[in-house]
Amino acid sequence: MEIYCTRPQCPHPQNYFVDLDNNATLRTANQKYCTACGMPLILAGRYLPIKLLGRGGFGAAFLSRDRYTPGMRECVVKQFLPAGNLGSTQLKLAQDLFEREAVVLEEIGSQHEQIPDLFAFFPVIVPSLQPNEQDQFFYLVQEYIDGENLEDELVRKGKFSVKEVLFLLHSILPVLQFVHDKGIIHRDIKPSNIMRHRNGKLFLLDFGAVKQVTNSPSGAVNFSTGIYSLGFAPPEQMSGAEVFPSTDLYALAVTVILLLTGQKDVTKLFDAYSNQLRWQDKVNVSLHFAEILDKMLRSAPNQRFQSAEEILVALDESAQPLPDTSLNYHQPQAISQLQPPPLPKPSTKYKSQAAEFSTLELLAGSAFSGMMGALISIAFLSLFQSLPITLTTCAVIIGILIFAQTRRWIEKWDLVIIPAISLLILVFIPLLQGGLGIQEIIILSLAASLAAVALTSLFRLVYKILSSII
Repeated sequence: MEIYCTRPQCPHPQNYFVDLDNNATLRTANQKYCTACGMPLILAGRYLPIKLLGRGGFGAAFLSRDRYTPGMRECVVKQFLPAGNLGSTQLKLAQDLFEREAVVLEEIGSQHEQIPDLFAFFPVIVPSLQPNEQDQFFYLVQEYIDGENLEDELVRKGKFSVKEVLFLLHSILPVLQFVHDKGIIHRDIKPSNIMRHRNGKLFLLDFGAVKQVTNSPSGAVNFSTGIYSLGFAPPEQMSGAEVFPSTDLYALAVTVILLLTGQKDVTKLFDAYSNQLRWQDKVNVSLHFAEILDKMLRSAPNQRFQSAEEILVALDESAQPLPDTSLNYHQPQAISQLQPPPLPKPSTKYKSQAAEFSTLELLAGSAFSGMMGALISIAFLSLFQSLPITLTTCAVIIGILIFAQTRRWIEKWDLVIIPAISLLILVFIPLLQGGLGIQEIIILSLAASLAAVALTSLFRLVYKILSSII
């Protein structure tokens, strides 16, 4: 069994022990030590790190196994490891944040199914690599969510649809409402801290930067500690001022916009002149949904939605303008006297909701159409022995396939699977090969695919040039 050394400076962290391949031996084995640096490998006598999941500003995370559970349960071991040369005050703050995550997970992890459970929290003191010195490491063990965070998903698949971000909001807003009702503000909502399990369920992660507003001394103001992610934090958090539940709602709106636009760097959406995010012209959303996101992004905390529940209600309401929230939320009489403006026409949009295609999607679609055109032509010419009939039939079928692509009935892996099946049909039915060899059929279909890509690229280039001129 391979065990990963958690010492940060270890030159060769992978260790392999043949005797641990047997589960019976594994459960009773004595402590193992890294062959490169001597670091104890079985943490707290039970947790065996097997893979490095990642490193961040405050530590590292390891996929681990708990040898004292019947099924050798997988878990995540997070190691406190602040980056850079921190002063004593900064180091103490970082350690407090790490310990705070354990406290919060212990309090709420077992109470909500979309927040990881805390399994353990412990220190490990070991001899340092420097003579006559010791190193102290802190570890937090939590539930392992087998899936992919939304930041990685964005990189892998590109921008999210409106339907996908609505699912995100309806999944995460109840979690935030639960957290806020506990007097806790997460303060670091972003795509990398939202994990999608393989079963589709979304989890909220990383409570290391939370602010527990209910545990503050009497009369104390809940100021931010300055721990935040650039671009996701609202003005009050960046300035180190008081934070609120609406602070998390602001960051959630930025997360939604990042996923909708497909932009990897949120700062590229920021307009310094207006001091706001410019995003509406880059997405296809209804006016009502855009107004909800805009309200979540207001600069003043009291002008945003004041709770996650308010947003859920707004999402479920029929599309209508939101009331003018420039009034103070502590003036209920003034708000109750506010007359709503006339409803907009149902067709009012920022843009049409028709699906847009990226350049990569267009080129992949053209390659698919070109290859299918060649394979269908070879098959039908073999059957009909007539060029006009073959061309007419092929034109109809390719037209149907292109239409299906525009409606996204055919996309992603379909673009590979359908041509592969078509090619296999020609391979196993010699009657459809038209006297050509398999190698010739493959060459012709690839050539047709490349030609279609070249023509599509040319027409797209001409279109962009004409668009910029006109």
